[in-house]
Amino acid sequence: MILPGSTLGLLGGGQLGRMFTMAARSMDYRVTVLDPDPLSPAAEFASGHLNTAYTHPVSLDELARTCAAVTTEFENAPSEALIALADKTVVRPSGQAVAVAQDRSAEKGFFHSNGFPVGPFAVIRSDADFTGALKKVKLPAVLKTARFGYDGKGQARINTPADLSDTFTRWQGVPCVLEEFLPLKLEISVVLARDARGEVAVFPVAENQHVNGILDITIAPARISEALATQARTIAADVAKALDYIGVMAVEFFVLQDDTLLINEMAPRPHNSGHYTIDACRSSQFEQQVRVLCDLPLGDPTQHSPCVMLNLLGDVWRGEDLTQSPDWSIVLAHPGAHLHLYGKREARIGRKMGHVTVCDTSIDAAHAAVERMKVALARG
Repeated sequence: MILPGSTLGLLGGGQLGRMFTMAARSMDYRVTVLDPDPLSPAAEFASGHLNTAYTHPVSLDELARTCAAVTTEFENAPSEALIALADKTVVRPSGQAVAVAQDRSAEKGFFHSNGFPVGPFAVIRSDADFTGALKKVKLPAVLKTARFGYDGKGQARINTPADLSDTFTRWQGVPCVLEEFLPLKLEISVVLARDARGEVAVFPVAENQHVNGILDITIAPARISEALATQARTIAADVAKALDYIGVMAVEFFVLQDDTLLINEMAPRPHNSGHYTIDACRSSQFEQQVRVLCDLPLGDPTQHSPCVMLNLLGDVWRGEDLTQSPDWSIVLAHPGAHLHLYGKREARIGRKMGHVTVCDTSIDAAHAAVERMKVALARG
């Protein structure tokens, strides 16, 4: 075990890193953040900040020399940096696992080759792949860049072959994945922690609603049958095992109208839809990340309160330049509301600035409170 008092390294310093750092510091671990942003949200709580590029050799050497273990908080962390660090210190998750999850073509291939349920898809690397792709995937479809897409970015609706050609050209021919557009009943996600011994702790299944490709609210537990929830938890645990994954990860699913489950994607890190665990579960996803990294026993993922989480985007900041904070009394008036702000200095439309989790006696009560908050915050 890596016991409290030790120093942990973190590649990436965004809001997920901030919440990991807070969990680690509360357990008396020191944390060194490597992030090129001088105003890194995680660095505010860290004991050290290496303010350089993620691949800077001197900074990587410093992490390896001073940190008992290193983790990451975003899937686009350079996998080669994680692999190099693993030669000198403990790294979880592995660079190899992150490399699969950060490339949609590799990810889809991993799911397909291991027999996990996925919708029709095709990998497109050049315009010569169009004909074959359109034989595999019916239109309408969604074209997604293989790398660096998130929160609806790097995605486009494809209704005709001409749309496919035009979009691929506009994106300058970067590798893409074409996925068949499927009528959905809802979207759900499973967040879990898997340790080096193969032990798994799975959080309750969450139900997710998106607006403009960005997560809007998460409802936990999801309003689905126990049989469907069990199936989702089992598949997610099997994905982690097949990937030989050590760390916290999320698996997102599409639920079709007939309750068929299809994997959408996975995230090799804590997940936005798992933020509710901070306030509604006995152990949070971030505490679990610390535990797995340090070889501590996994915490209890049991949920103690029904809850609904609302993402707070820069859209609710006020003024022409979005410099005026919302009236937080709207949120804090509810006794079961837990406000989490990420310390970002600049609000932008669509930028995740924080979240609020409302715990209540029932999902319906929490959901109603969140909907009232959304309306009031939008009015300013």
